[in-house]
Amino acid sequence: MSEFHQPTLMPDRITGAQARRAPIAFNLLNIIAVLIPLPLMVFWLGASMVLFAMNRHHPNPKVITYVQSAAIRLYAIAGAVIPIGTFFSLELLPWLIYWALAVAIMIPLSVRDLLRIRADQWKDTDLRGMTYG
Repeated sequence: MSEFHQPTLMPDRITGAQARRAPIAFNLLNIIAVLIPLPLMVFWLGASMVLFAMNRHHPNPKVITYVQSAAIRLYAIAGAVIPIGTFFSLELLPWLIYWALAVAIMIPLSVRDLLRIRADQWKDTDLRGMTYG
């Protein structure tokens, strides 16, 4: 039998603390990236896609919900700069206004999610009997 057909050893469960890590990290990194947009926002956009893809099919639905809402905020703010920024001049003021609006949107909503994540009851997820592949 090929090595590609060997069964994967998976843990029996994911603890609540382990499940909380991805949504907390995503929201914290959103805040940091919007506060220091160059160069962190550029790098975080790429890295966030990897983190989102890794957690999109997490067995705990709370992880999916929190990561998806944080991703929607990030991609909406980053994506809106293309059609809106097309009409900006080369002056710095319009870009600073856009950045201030991005901060005003991202930080309160991310802090709200962080407070919700902290207050939420995170139970262990039993993985026994689940199939992968």
